[in-house]
Amino acid sequence: MQSGKVHFSYIYSIGVVGCLAVYALLSLMAVSGVTLGAVISVLGYCLLPMVALSGVNLLISLQGIVGMVLTGLAIAWCSLSASKLFVTALSMDHQQLLVAYPCALLYGIFALITIF
Repeated sequence: MQSGKVHFSYIYSIGVVGCLAVYALLSLMAVSGVTLGAVISVLGYCLLPMVALSGVNLLISLQGIVGMVLTGLAIAWCSLSASKLFVTALSMDHQQLLVAYPCALLYGIFALITIF
């Protein structure tokens, strides 16, 4: 009964720390002002493929080859869409890969929670 509550607190704490870290990184990189609400909104909106991945996890196990491929695709989709939105909104020309890497790390952590 307690294991669900423990995992739920992990999800919240990873989400909060991840949003604050991406906010700090974008504040240092962007010329224009970055708001914490915009960072939270973009990261939350781009989490949708990870939600679909957890739905697929109900049907098939993600610990095989097919699951790893689907997980990699979900991480790539989440991080590329988030970095594209950040780069477009903050006028950060030619910096999409620099923003996509920390986004991929954050979404990779959520994928590990989904798989295991």
